[in-house]
Amino acid sequence: MKFNVSSTALYAVLQALGRVIATKNTMPILDCFLFNLKDDKLEITASDVETKVVATVEVLSAEGAGIIAIDSKRLLESFKELPEQPLNIDINNEMMITVTYENGHFSLPGQDGSIYPQSRPLGESAVSITIDSKTIVSGINRTLFATGNDELRPVMNGICFDFQTDSFTFAATDASKLVRIRHNSINVENPAMFILPQKPANLLKAILKGSEEILISFDDKNACFKSSYFDMTCRLLEGRYPNYNGAIPLQNSRVATIDRLTFLNALKRVSVFSIQGSFLVKLQLADNQIVISAQDIDFATSGIETISCQYDADPLVIGFKASFLIEILANLTCPTVMLKLEDETRAGLVVPETNEGDEDVVMLLMPMHLNEY
Repeated sequence: MKFNVSSTALYAVLQALGRVIATKNTMPILDCFLFNLKDDKLEITASDVETKVVATVEVLSAEGAGIIAIDSKRLLESFKELPEQPLNIDINNEMMITVTYENGHFSLPGQDGSIYPQSRPLGESAVSITIDSKTIVSGINRTLFATGNDELRPVMNGICFDFQTDSFTFAATDASKLVRIRHNSINVENPAMFILPQKPANLLKAILKGSEEILISFDDKNACFKSSYFDMTCRLLEGRYPNYNGAIPLQNSRVATIDRLTFLNALKRVSVFSIQGSFLVKLQLADNQIVISAQDIDFATSGIETISCQYDADPLVIGFKASFLIEILANLTCPTVMLKLEDETRAGLVVPETNEGDEDVVMLLMPMHLNEY
C-alpha cells in the first residue's frame, strides 16, 4: 500500500498519540503505532492496554489498503525536525516501510498489525450522552489538580463524572482539597457516574481542540469518548466515589470578597518564607483586610503582606497550605472570589463571586493547625 500525507499533520497526530504509549509495556507490539489505511483515510492507533486512542489523518492520495504496526519512538524521532512537506509512504509485502520526502528517504521494518490487541465493546447497559468538548476540557483543567495519588484509595485518583436528572458535575478530591463544577443545563434521564483516571484525563486535554460535540459512552468498567477525528477508550477506576456534596459546608458565615489575582500574587510572595515541608501560611481576617504571613523559625525567615478585601464579620485567624490555596486560585478564571469560612478548624470554601453561564463552581480546602507559630 502507498499513501501521501502532510508531514506536519501526521506528526501532530503521532505526537498526541505518543502520550498513550507506556514507557514499559508487557507486549512489545504496544511500543508501536498501528497504521490502518482504508477508504483513503489513515487511522492511527496507540494503546497501553488500559487506554486506547484512535485518530484519523486525511491523506493526500492513497493506493491499496492494509494494516501495519510501526515502532513509535523511531517514527517520532524521524519526523520531529521535518518541515511542512508531503511525505510518500510505501509499505511492501514484506512489511518494509519506506518514507520519501523532499531531500531524502529512510526505511524501517514494520510488524504484523493483526496481532495488535483490540478493545472489548461496551456492555449492553452502556449509557451515552453528548457534551461539548470545551466543557470537558474546562472541567478537566480545573479538577485534575485536586485528584489524589493514594494507592489505598484508588477511587480518589481520578475525576468523577456525575450525571444526574437535573445536572452534570465534575468532582475531584484528595481529602485535603475538593473541587466541584456543576452544570445545570446538562442532564440525563437516569443518574449515572464514572471515575476517569488521570492518564486518559490528560490525554483528553491534549487531544481535544476547538469546539465540537463529544459522544461519551460508558458502562461499569470502560468509557469511550468519540469525536469526528478521534476515538478514545479507557478503563475506569472501579469503586464508590466519596460523597463530595456531603463534605461541602452549607453555612460558612464569615465571608471575605477578594480580588483573585491580588490574593494569588500575595500568597506566592509570602509562601516563599514558609516552612518548606508544610508550606503553612496564616491568614488574619479583620476590618476589610487580610494579613498573610509565613515564617520558618529554623532558618530565621518570615514574610508578611496585607491586602484589602470586603470583610465585616468577626475577626478570624486560620492556616492553610499555601501551595494548595495557590492551586485553587490559579484554577479559577473569575476576577473576584469569595473566601467562605466558619472557624479555624473547619473547611474553607473558595468560590467565584459570580459564576459564568450555567456553572456552579465550589473549591474546598481543609485548614492546617497553627501550633507552629
